[in-house]
Amino acid sequence: MLSSLATRRRFADLSEQEVLALAISSEEDDSRIYRSFAERLRTDFPASAAVFNDMASEEDRHRQRLIDLHQTRFGEVIPLLRREHVAGFYARRPVWLAKTLSLDTIRGEAQAMEQAAQDFYVRAAARSTDAATRRLLGDLAAAEAAHERHAQGLEDKHLTDDARADEDKTAKRQFILTWVQPGLAGLMDGSVSTLAPIFATAFATQDSWTTFLVGAAASVGAGISMGFTEAAHDDGVLSGRGSPWKRGLASGVMTTLGGMGHALPYLIPDFWTATTIAIAVVFVELWAIAWIQNRYLETPFLRAVLQVVLGGALVFAAGALIGGG
Repeated sequence: MLSSLATRRRFADLSEQEVLALAISSEEDDSRIYRSFAERLRTDFPASAAVFNDMASEEDRHRQRLIDLHQTRFGEVIPLLRREHVAGFYARRPVWLAKTLSLDTIRGEAQAMEQAAQDFYVRAAARSTDAATRRLLGDLAAAEAAHERHAQGLEDKHLTDDARADEDKTAKRQFILTWVQPGLAGLMDGSVSTLAPIFATAFATQDSWTTFLVGAAASVGAGISMGFTEAAHDDGVLSGRGSPWKRGLASGVMTTLGGMGHALPYLIPDFWTATTIAIAVVFVELWAIAWIQNRYLETPFLRAVLQVVLGGALVFAAGALIGGG
């Protein structure tokens, strides 16, 4: 790491030719990133993909103008200089990350790319004492500002109200498939399946600490199991449910939280106080599950309440009867 930093050059030490070479390579990188975004979005978000393809073409045209300028001023040989060679130069995400970014994140990333490039050139021009270099950096800043305005124009061209509504609907569906459904399944499993062992232990031992240990073990174990099961059983390629590790994370974390919600009250030494709070937490959890089903899966609220509360009550009763017996 230190050796890599030591080999980087300061921007202030670059010649005008090197600054121009840096701008050329940066335009080329940005063009590739925009095309990667377009490829990532092509299937589900064709209108946005068209926007990024046009933005990539615009970067290509600016790059060609910079190359023409370099040929006029400095000749055919362009120095090999990239962002990673210059200390303090604005960074870009690796192109392969486009495969994991959401539509809104990609849109925000593109806007940040243009704004960061513009800001960098403006600051660099302000520090320059050479008139020609200042003029060059100012032109680059103006070009980046034009990119941002042009990007907005491309969105207006390709992203009609209907197209944006369709893409937002697709993005919402993807969010539900990747995060909400696995998380809800985990929350239901963690909240309901741990009721029986936790309350059976509680009523059998009437010992808060023992009940907490059993509840924590059941919750963490169920979370690990649900997380791995969700991630392993579907890679998301054919089902379109998204990244398996995201789904596994959502399912595992929510399963653990669902069980720990009514296990944590047993950290209270007084058994009956802990049990009363734990029962109250269970009802909050079950109502939260019903609300999520209604909010994101459009399940009628009363039906969701009946399904979840009835199922939870039956499991709770089973645990209480087994422990009390």
